Amino acid sequence: MGDELGVWEPMSPETVAGLFGQLTTPWWIAGGYAIELLVGHTLRSHGDIDVLLLRRDQQKVHEVLDGWDIQAADPPGTLRPWHVGEWLPVGIHDIWCREHPEGPWRIQIMLDEADGDEWRSRRDARIHRPITSLGLFTDHGIPVLRPEVQLFYKSKRKMDKNEIDFAAALPLLGSDARRWLDESLAMTAPNHPWRTALVI
Repeated sequence: MGDELGVWEPMSPETVAGLFGQLTTPWWIAGGYAIELLVGHTLRSHGDIDVLLLRRDQQKVHEVLDGWDIQAADPPGTLRPWHVGEWLPVGIHDIWCREHPEGPWRIQIMLDEADGDEWRSRRDARIHRPITSLGLFTDHGIPVLRPEVQLFYKSKRKMDKNEIDFAAALPLLGSDARRWLDESLAMTAPNHPWRTALVI
């Protein structure tokens, strides 16, 4: 999806946190911003800002962004209005949000799966962990997706921005995080070049 669907002017993580901070259900800043917030300095430019929610909490988007133009990527590569009360099933996991139809896109919501107290990756259900271990907080109290989980998602595509994020996040990963990411890649991409760097 590109500029033909409208331009992006992503909100800052702080502004996003101000909006979603009212929720009692879990949410996390994801994507490159999640890693950048943990590193503590700018790494690169960002085309958008991602917020991860569990699919079961999807209607919270309408509560937080009441009155916004909210559209689902359904099918991927196209957008359509997503209305209050409509349930987005598995397979639809990207939602684009802007204050009004003539404005720039501001936030991308990503939906992921859960089974009870366990998060399960929408990419491969074998990849899971307790929901309570999915994120952590920055020094300013913003919830972000743990770097090893974010890197798992980034591992699918070899892109310059993903390599930048991996190099920056690698020093943040303790032994348990490295092991989790390596074991996840062993199941999904056993020949992935990042695996070599994860060895302690």
